[in-house]
Amino acid sequence: MGSLKVNDSETAVGRSAIAELTRGFMSIFPDMVVTLDELVSASEGTECHWTLTGTNSGPDGTGNRIRTSGHELWQIGADGLIAESKGSFDVGEYTRQLEAGFAE
Repeated sequence: MGSLKVNDSETAVGRSAIAELTRGFMSIFPDMVVTLDELVSASEGTECHWTLTGTNSGPDGTGNRIRTSGHELWQIGADGLIAESKGSFDVGEYTRQLEAGFAE
C-alpha cells in the first residue's frame, strides 16, 4: 500500500487517501500543470524534482497565478511502483504567491 506525505501534513496511506490529498490541490488549481524537472538516483531513494504552475481559481480562490518548485523522495516497491513518497516545497513562497501572484 502506497503513502504520500507533503511537508508536515498527515501521511495519506492508500489510494483513496492519496487521491483525496491530491484532489485538494486540483480543486484550488483547476488549470494545474506539474512539470517533471529532474529525476535523481540518491542513496535515500529516487528524488523527483518538479515545478507546479496554476491559477488559484477554485473555491474561495484569489485568482492569482503561482509557480513553485519542490521535490519528492520516492521509495520504490518490489512491484516497481512508488511505495512511499515524501514531498516538500517552500510553504512561505507558496503562500506569498497565493496572496500576491508571481511575476512571469
